[in-house]
Amino acid sequence: MKEERPDFKDIHSFEEFNLYYWYREELSQICKSLGLEYRGTKQELNDIIHQYFLGNKIEKSVNKRNQKQVEVITLNTPLLHCGFSFNQKFRDYFSAVTGISPFKFNADMATAWRKVKKDKDITFTIQDMIKIYYGESNYAKYDSSACQWNQFLKDFCSDECSNVYSNKLKVASILWKEVRNSTNEKIYSRELLKENENKLMEYRKNTDSNLSSSI
Repeated sequence: MKEERPDFKDIHSFEEFNLYYWYREELSQICKSLGLEYRGTKQELNDIIHQYFLGNKIEKSVNKRNQKQVEVITLNTPLLHCGFSFNQKFRDYFSAVTGISPFKFNADMATAWRKVKKDKDITFTIQDMIKIYYGESNYAKYDSSACQWNQFLKDFCSDECSNVYSNKLKVASILWKEVRNSTNEKIYSRELLKENENKLMEYRKNTDSNLSSSI
């Protein structure tokens, strides 16, 4: 992994972007400078930047301060009509409804909320969100593959054995493909490196050959 983090404008892919650690405020500023939505959780901002690299611009939304919201929240209240947010007010509300204290929102709930906002789904209610919490709904599921890949890449780059490769990102992607398509745990290990030694040797051979032909 590169020791010095380049400016965002010098990064050309989401995979390269994920080689480095970014604070939420930095992600927010990046999105703001690109004219994208810059408010949200760190995961939401990361997803927005991911979409940006895919060619999809999620432009900033306009706050409708005058939008009418219900005063009394019930299980049938649509999330978009009650000023829903992952704050203490709604933690207390969900705690009272479920009897679970302290109540913690999970990743599937965050994914569902992103989908509700993106689709402007006014039919999705508090009750639907509770079903998400208990795993009784497939409305939206958190995709953990991106996090798994990020951790895999970091672990590979921190292994001194990876130093023999000039393009760590490419080698990591080769290994990740092997893990992703298998039933094995989605983590990096030196055993994985040894198991795929022949493939990596072939890759290095082709890389050296291309380098020599370009000189």
